[in-house]
Amino acid sequence: QVQLVESGGGLVQPGGPLRLSCAASGFTFSSYEMRWYRQGPGKERGLVAAIPSTGGDLNYADSVKGRFTISRDNGKNTVYLQMNSLKPEDTAVYYCSVRRFGARSWGQGTQVTVSS
Repeated sequence: QVQLVESGGGLVQPGGPLRLSCAASGFTFSSYEMRWYRQGPGKERGLVAAIPSTGGDLNYADSVKGRFTISRDNGKNTVYLQMNSLKPEDTAVYYCSVRRFGARSWGQGTQVTVSS
């Protein structure tokens, strides 16, 4: 059974950093692309960043390019999202996700609030 557990969210001031983690289990982590999505208040869930199984050829939403970095540690079955220069519009619930056999699985999400 796939399990994705996000952590690291919280309240941060504008311009500050935050690092999210997602611990995965129940599947061969090193074989799958991993993604971070977010859903802000009153908004649809959207893709933030994606990292292939091998860690190369990263993909980012235009709104976070140059500020966020996705990475993974296949030895720890964990994917990370380093978020720098945070803005109030980054406030959202952040989810990690994996797609296997045509079905996408989600974690429970972690709340990130950017506010002074």
